[in-house]
Amino acid sequence: MEIVAADIGGTHARFAIAEVENGRVVALGEPATMKTADHASLQTAYQAFEAGLGRPLPRALAIAVASPVANDVIRLTNNPWIIRKSLITERLKADQWVVVNDFGAVGHAVAQVPSSDFIHLCGPDTPLPSEGITTICGPGTGLGVAQLLRRKTGYQVLETEGGHMDFAPLDGIEDALLKRLRKTFTRVSAERVVAGPGIVAIYETLAALEGRAVPSHDDKTIWTEAIDGTDSIALAALDRFCLALGAVSGDLALAQGAKAVVIAGGLGFRIKDRLIRSGFDQRFVAKGRFQGMMAAMPVKLITHPQPGLFGAAAAFAQEHTQ
Repeated sequence: MEIVAADIGGTHARFAIAEVENGRVVALGEPATMKTADHASLQTAYQAFEAGLGRPLPRALAIAVASPVANDVIRLTNNPWIIRKSLITERLKADQWVVVNDFGAVGHAVAQVPSSDFIHLCGPDTPLPSEGITTICGPGTGLGVAQLLRRKTGYQVLETEGGHMDFAPLDGIEDALLKRLRKTFTRVSAERVVAGPGIVAIYETLAALEGRAVPSHDDKTIWTEAIDGTDSIALAALDRFCLALGAVSGDLALAQGAKAVVIAGGLGFRIKDRLIRSGFDQRFVAKGRFQGMMAAMPVKLITHPQPGLFGAAAAFAQEHTQ
């Protein structure tokens, strides 16, 4: 069965034709990427995708969207589009459709992509468990968190707001980081540290501890300088970010009763080489009496180039083709 898969974010909208059968994704076509600012609405972008494809679109649609999706009206962050689920059939000519949160889509992708779409980060280099819970943690603009629950009869993806749990400092540097963040945020969540924008506060905290005056940079500049190795404070901030990500993902695994962890998101992929060589693994297992249990847990990073599109198609397949 052919369907349209869509992944709608704040800056870009991606579309592709997918084939689904018996609850799974059989194939995902080449994606078309559009800037949301170039289109007045999802409908006009959808029509542009159809025009570029040169044939009528299938009347089945799966949408992953960077927003909560429980209500009929979906308003996106950093994107003026408004999606009304009750109008999808009328506006997009879809007889069957599903709308899923973008990180919920990532959870479906983790459940269905082949093992070749993962790389090993730490713990035993074994496949993801065929039963039980896998924690999925994705640092990006925010910190996405989901659970994948596998049973013999199938799987279920549970979207969560785990990224908004409290940030727990583990040493003096992180004490100073928390103190700095509290000047702006009364309550400091893990997302304030372990997400793309969090690198700014880490960078400024490290500079202050060394008594160094540094220019005011946005997070994109600091990430570039850190990954390129052109700024020693930015590089130290990246190392500290990896430590914090290890601690937070370990906390999430404990809270969810996980047997494995998958790191997702574009930022995770961008720093994958640094994660492997950082203290991520030491922080992940450093859970006191549960250190042995944590050390026995495989931790992987998903490398599929389009997990949002693939996961949206997988969500449709689960709902409509089983």
